Amino acid sequence: MYVNETKIKVRYVETDQMGIVHHSNYYAWFEVGRTEFIVEAGMPYNEMEKHGVMLPVLESNCKYIEGAKYEDELIIQTWIEEMNGAKVVFGYNVVRNSDKKVISKGSTKHAFVNDEFKIINLKKKKPEMWDMLEKMYTAQ
Repeated sequence: MYVNETKIKVRYVETDQMGIVHHSNYYAWFEVGRTEFIVEAGMPYNEMEKHGVMLPVLESNCKYIEGAKYEDELIIQTWIEEMNGAKVVFGYNVVRNSDKKVISKGSTKHAFVNDEFKIINLKKKKPEMWDMLEKMYTAQ
């Protein structure tokens, strides 16, 4: 399983009155990690869309373990937890770089749909895209 690592630095705007990152930002960071993962697979997300494939979010979850603070450098680890022709589940760890502590864990489930939002079997409809994602899923 391939794990992409994307570094980000917490911006002031992402913190709340208590000086802790607001919980809603973790989902945006998951998206950053997922986008970078897909780029590493071999096709940017906007290219997938040009070829008629989109990945709407069906479910998402996040477990908050410890809060991040302004200017913390974080590593968003992203991998594929599960995949079949109709859906993909991405897993995420948010790791504080200074002490390598996992401060949050989460996942997002996505359907493969066409530009009419009809579920497709990616393996059958777009085998080249399937192969790119599958190599990341099965990488050792």
